Amino acid sequence: MFRFERLLVWQKAVTLYDLADQAADGFPQRMQFSVADQLRRAALSVSSNIAEGSGRETAKECKYFFTVARSSAFEVVSIMTICQCRGLVAPEQHHDVYGLAEEISKMLSALKRKKEQE
Repeated sequence: MFRFERLLVWQKAVTLYDLADQAADGFPQRMQFSVADQLRRAALSVSSNIAEGSGRETAKECKYFFTVARSSAFEVVSIMTICQCRGLVAPEQHHDVYGLAEEISKMLSALKRKKEQE
């Protein structure tokens, strides 16, 4: 097992991707190669950057990737908010993604603080 697989924040990021992917599946065909693709890429970036950061040698490198992951979570929220306003996602879907992204963001901030103390 890789170290990142034991991180609860990475596990939650995988769930975030699943939620975003399910939401994107419901988008009209004309949006599948634009908004849906961007949502999926942003959501995938969260778990990918957590994994990459956990494998880095220095605290500075690790913190950088955790920052990128956190920024990608913000991007997911932004896209989902726009999609909710356009009626592409249900309020419940937005709420679930928003809450999970907020939780991931807080966990990543805590991990970054921990790395600063090492």
